[in-house]
Amino acid sequence: MLAEFDLIRRYFMSSQEASTASNGVTLGCGDDATLLVPQASQQLAVSVDTSVVDVHFPREAPPFAVGHRALAVALSDLAAMGATSRWCLMALTLDQRQFADDDAAHAWLADYAHGFHALSQQHATTLVGGDVTSGALSIGVTVMGEVPVGAALTRGGAQAGDLIAVTGALGGGAGGLTLWQQGERDLAHPLLSRYLLPQPRLAAGLALRGLATAALDISDGLLADLAHLREASQVGAVISLDALPLADELESTLGREAALQAALSGGDDYELLVTLSANDVAKAQQRLAPLGLTLTIIGHCCEALGVSASDQSDLNSYAGWQHFSGEAP
Repeated sequence: MLAEFDLIRRYFMSSQEASTASNGVTLGCGDDATLLVPQASQQLAVSVDTSVVDVHFPREAPPFAVGHRALAVALSDLAAMGATSRWCLMALTLDQRQFADDDAAHAWLADYAHGFHALSQQHATTLVGGDVTSGALSIGVTVMGEVPVGAALTRGGAQAGDLIAVTGALGGGAGGLTLWQQGERDLAHPLLSRYLLPQPRLAAGLALRGLATAALDISDGLLADLAHLREASQVGAVISLDALPLADELESTLGREAALQAALSGGDDYELLVTLSANDVAKAQQRLAPLGLTLTIIGHCCEALGVSASDQSDLNSYAGWQHFSGEAP
């Protein structure tokens, strides 16, 4: 295994050099801190996300997918704020015991770095620093983006009467995890791809700026994240189970009830959950159409706090993922 700084130079610095000077970075990787230049009239949006082996991704997951996923789930938070991504930091903790020899370690690192850098380039996000340590495999990614002053989407703007909508489809992340646990390894499968290679909805967040009254990304499950929005906005919600857009092949793979469970509480979808006025729905859908994304109305906000189903279904059996709850992921 290379020494720490040799490892950083080999896998995480060279591919970023070309983009550094053109992306507001006056001092990037290699010093004690990075120096960045935000654009005028922009607010910084900063978020951090940690991915831990066997909690957020399987130990045997392809390293390309591990690198992609670690950055994608962090970028999803910027998408929910309607921010443009610019920079990121990465803290990588490597468990050297998982590698049979140095060749295996370098093969894993090369593939991991490829997945991370490919997504960072796709979203014009420059890796500007980080850390590499030894221990249980985990990746901490801090993302930094920009949003015009006063234009950020937050969780706290929903009002009674607003409609509740989601981008894309739900349940694919949980469905993909189920397939992985059953032995499926083909990343071309639509459900497994949704789980291991999620796509942060950054362009959708930009498109919904000025229309959405509140927003967040669906990481812990629709009901759990809807609860965060309801609490921040101090509204209630009524949702229609029949309106939920289910991921391709989810119902045929899991059955109707398990598919609903995955969509409501499975998590790992990284779609956007938004509220907006009924008058703005058509405009929002038109903005998302060129991105190949749907916007589906699944309910509405109300004054009575809490959440219920329009068909009176019992939602108490559904709960999203929470760390430290004592439940297995």
